[in-house]
Amino acid sequence: MKGKPVFAPTHGSLRYACGVSGSGTNYDKIYEADPHKPHIVFSNIPDCSGVLKAKKRNVPVVTLDSKVYFRKMWGIERVSRYGIERNSYDMAIMTLVEQELKGEPDLICLAGYDLWIGDWMARRYFPKILNVHPGDSLKYAGLGWRPTAKAIITGEKTVKSTVFFVDEGDDTGPILIQSISIELSRWDNRLYEIRRFIDKNGISSLSQFKEVAEQEGNNLYMVLEDVSKEIQDVLKEEGDWKIYPFAVHNLIAKSRVYLDGRKVYIDGIEMPENGWQVDLYGYAESIA
Repeated sequence: MKGKPVFAPTHGSLRYACGVSGSGTNYDKIYEADPHKPHIVFSNIPDCSGVLKAKKRNVPVVTLDSKVYFRKMWGIERVSRYGIERNSYDMAIMTLVEQELKGEPDLICLAGYDLWIGDWMARRYFPKILNVHPGDSLKYAGLGWRPTAKAIITGEKTVKSTVFFVDEGDDTGPILIQSISIELSRWDNRLYEIRRFIDKNGISSLSQFKEVAEQEGNNLYMVLEDVSKEIQDVLKEEGDWKIYPFAVHNLIAKSRVYLDGRKVYIDGIEMPENGWQVDLYGYAESIA
């Protein structure tokens, strides 16, 4: 077998840490797929819904309020992605996690965790941090609805979501799995005027779309945002909430995933750059 396993079950079941900052819906899906798998929840927002859900389940929780931390420790409100301030927070929260677990987690799942991971944490735990991206991370960067909007502008027929290994870049880590393709034809009626506007003006980027829409004084940028959010909600249900639990419990926890540098192997088979494709493999227990 090429590379090294992301998880080797030398001490029993996989133990994961799940980072949350909001509603905790991604955490819900991971938890519900295997409620008995040992894990801990950590958060930078102590009273968020994800934390409250974990406490109701009697799941261990550690929190460190990031706003209070950066204000009291560093006297700042806004923190850059890289640097000692960010790294110091990551060191502090992960020290709490490791103390609670009495060791390192086998896997860290970012599930609506709204802090960027600094370079110290990315290097220390790579390739044991997973995150989900609301689009094809090879093509479309950005948060929330923006990857969907970018896909619409470039003329894609489908959209999909991605679970990837976190590295030091912005959603640039090796891809583990991508969801089924969601057909944009389901929204043809709502996208008709948007597509006409794109074709008429030769628009090729989201920023250009916004600029031209403002120049013409129309509301199409707002319409694009609204329909992209609607598509993203469907993508969450049919994409994120299926591939994230599968990645954790059916791929990594079963020691099916190996990495050799940035190359991902599943069941001994080298994956393409865009990872396991649900369109091709579904949710198979083995492809060997």
